[in-house]
Amino acid sequence: MEEKLKQSTDTNPNCIKVVLFGPESTGKSTLAKELADWYDTVYVEEYSRFYAEAKAQDNLQLTKEDVLPIAIGQITTENKQLKKANKLLICDTDLLETKVYSQHYYDGFCPELVKKYAHKNTYDLYFLTYIDTVWKADGIRNQPNNRQQLFNRFEKALIDLNKPYVLVEGDFEERLKICKTQIDNLLK
Repeated sequence: MEEKLKQSTDTNPNCIKVVLFGPESTGKSTLAKELADWYDTVYVEEYSRFYAEAKAQDNLQLTKEDVLPIAIGQITTENKQLKKANKLLICDTDLLETKVYSQHYYDGFCPELVKKYAHKNTYDLYFLTYIDTVWKADGIRNQPNNRQQLFNRFEKALIDLNKPYVLVEGDFEERLKICKTQIDNLLK
């Protein structure tokens, strides 16, 4: 089981990996797609969205038993995309985000293996997306009123683990500019 949560280290070892990280409805997926197009590379989609949508089709909700399969799906997708990436991989979430959401929704619960690899897996930079965007319902999102609390949890997770991050805020063009400037600096 543990092998399924490990990042690939032998595939594309010099690839720079960045993560879009933060509460729902803060533009992470849109930024991930745009950045991947701009840098002519691939991005890692948010696996939990596909997983939650599949459960919703059967009128089921996510439970704490879903956290481990979601984490495995996320890393499996990341490792596959790493093989296709050029010198840059854009990740629309990571296991640390899975951990934060798990602890938020399930009263502090997160499987030990997910916590272990949320702390152990590494990225060159996190883009912490601020909540100055309009919250949009989409059938999966359900936290329109707790945005500041969630944002604070995400930022605390980065600080507690001493992860490198940059705050991304403003309208879409401002967010894109911040991300591109930081990625350009990493690619130099």
